[in-house]
Amino acid sequence: MSEREVLELLRENARYSADDIARMTDLEEREVEETIQELEAAGVVRGYQAVVDWDKLEDERVRAEVELNVHLDRETGYGEIAERLARFPEVTALRLVSGDYDFDMEVEGESIREVSQFVSEKVAPVPEITQTVTHYVMTSYKENGIEFGDGEEDDRLSFSP
Repeated sequence: MSEREVLELLRENARYSADDIARMTDLEEREVEETIQELEAAGVVRGYQAVVDWDKLEDERVRAEVELNVHLDRETGYGEIAERLARFPEVTALRLVSGDYDFDMEVEGESIREVSQFVSEKVAPVPEITQTVTHYVMTSYKENGIEFGDGEEDDRLSFSP
């Protein structure tokens, strides 16, 4: 049996029942339940969340991607900086990345002002952080593998001169 199959189906739709997954994988329902329990106990499955299209709600929700550069000293590593930043409730995702900056941080707030103040008053003052660059999310077209849109297919023909 493949744990990966069960994980892929849970990622596709976390609301699938063990019975649904069993039918899709030709496994016994009991096997699926045990596999999910083992994956949860081992910390592989960390939680279940709904994918929300915030643009469909009237409540304003501002999201931003923040690039962070850091300077490490002998006593401080990436892990310690990540632990401090991850504790803030405004931080919805935090990743150490390769490239032109060190961390990619996702932040949410009620307004641009709130997000800006969070970055300038809570993040930028962290001694090891040398630079922040904030990119505000204007529109989301896809989140967690799920495409957003109006549900109507574009039936226009493509045109090439």
